[in-house]
Amino acid sequence: MAEEMRIVLRNMGKIDPLKIEDYINAGGYKSLEKARQMGQEALMEEVKKSGLRGRGGAGFNCGMKWSFSYKVQSEQKYVVCNADEGEPGTYKDRTIMENDPQSVLEGMAICGYAIGANKGYIYCRGEYPYVVDILNQAIAQAKEKGVLGDFDIEVRMGAGAYVCGEESALIESIEGNRGEPRFKPPFPPVIGLWQKPTIVNNVETFANIPIILEKGADWYKSIGAEKYPGTKVVTLTGDVNNRTVFEVPTNTSIRQVIYDFGGGIRGGKKFKAVQIGGTSGGFIPESMLDTPIDFDSMTVIGAVLGSGAVFVMDETRDIVNVVARIAGFFEHESCGKCSPCREGTKRIHEMMEKLDAGQGSGGDLSLLERLGTVMTKACLCGLGQAAPSPVLTTLKNFNSEYQAKLN
Repeated sequence: MAEEMRIVLRNMGKIDPLKIEDYINAGGYKSLEKARQMGQEALMEEVKKSGLRGRGGAGFNCGMKWSFSYKVQSEQKYVVCNADEGEPGTYKDRTIMENDPQSVLEGMAICGYAIGANKGYIYCRGEYPYVVDILNQAIAQAKEKGVLGDFDIEVRMGAGAYVCGEESALIESIEGNRGEPRFKPPFPPVIGLWQKPTIVNNVETFANIPIILEKGADWYKSIGAEKYPGTKVVTLTGDVNNRTVFEVPTNTSIRQVIYDFGGGIRGGKKFKAVQIGGTSGGFIPESMLDTPIDFDSMTVIGAVLGSGAVFVMDETRDIVNVVARIAGFFEHESCGKCSPCREGTKRIHEMMEKLDAGQGSGGDLSLLERLGTVMTKACLCGLGQAAPSPVLTTLKNFNSEYQAKLN
C-alpha cells in the first residue's frame, strides 16, 4: 500500500472519530472558516476550478452543480448527503463515515454556505444503523462546539431500497413518499426536496471539499487524471489476495488496482474478468486492464467507475451464471414506475436463467442485446439505464461463454 494516496481517508486511523477535538486538532473546520471569508461566488469558483466531479454515478462538476442552486432565488434551500450506498461490494462511504464523520459534516456546511442553505440531511442506508449512531454523535458534538454556525444537519434512514440511491428517489423517500425517481427536468438543484433548490452529493464528494479549500484548487487539480482529478476510494472484493479498501489517484490503472494493491489473483489462478462500479458496472476482460480508473477512461471502454467497487473473478467463475444472478437482483430492485425497467429487468432475468440452464438459442442473444440497448435509452432513471450493462458488456467481451451454453 506504499503507493496509496490518502486525501479523503487522510484522518483514518489517526483520530478518534467520536471525538470532535481530535478532528479540530487535525485542522478540522478551518476550511469552513476560510469558506465564509471567501464569499459564496469565490468559493464556488474555487471548487469548480479544482475539477472535483461527483464521486457517484454521473461524475458532474461539483462547483458547477452548486452554482445552479445558488442562482435560484428561494427562501429555503437544502443540502443532502447521499449515504445510501446500495451497491453490493461497496463500503467506501461506510469507511469514511466510520472513521471521519466530521469531514462529511464540514463539507456539507461549506456547500450550505455556498448556495445559501441552512438545512442539511444525511440519507443513510437502512443496513447501517451503527453508522447512524456515529453520525448523530458527530452532529451533536458539532452543535455543542458551535462549529456549524446556523447550519443544521439531520440524519434520515432508508429502508433498504436500492433505487433510493438515485437522487430524486432519495428525495421522495426523505419527504415520506414511496422511493421512486422523478421525471427530469427539472433537476434537484433547481426544484428538489419539498420543491426547493437542493444539492445532492455523496459522502466521498463532500469529504473532498475541506481538503480542497485547505490546500487549494491547483493542488487538487494536479493529482490524478486531467479531466477527473483527485483520488478515488476503491473497495476491492472477489478473487484477490487483498480484499480491502484504499485510496489512489484517478490515473491509476485497473491492473495496478488488482495486482499491486490487490496482490493478484488468489490461489495462483488466472484472471478472467473484473466488474467495476458495483452491480451495474461493466465486465472488463484482461485486454483492457491497463485502462486508468478515471470516469472518462472507463466510459470509453463501456464501463463505469461509479461507486469504486472492484469485483474480481478468476478463471473458475461462470460469467453467464454471475450475470444471471445480477439480473435477478435488478428485477427485484426495480421500483416498477416505468415500463422499460419494470418489464425489461424481468425479461432479461428470464432469458439469462434460460441461457444459464443451457436452454437458450442464438436468437436469445440478439434479443438480449436489443432489449438491453433499448433500456439504456428508454428507462426513467439510472437504475434501469445501467441494469443491462453487465449483460451487454459480457455479450461483447465474453461472447464465447454464452456460445458454450447455447442449446
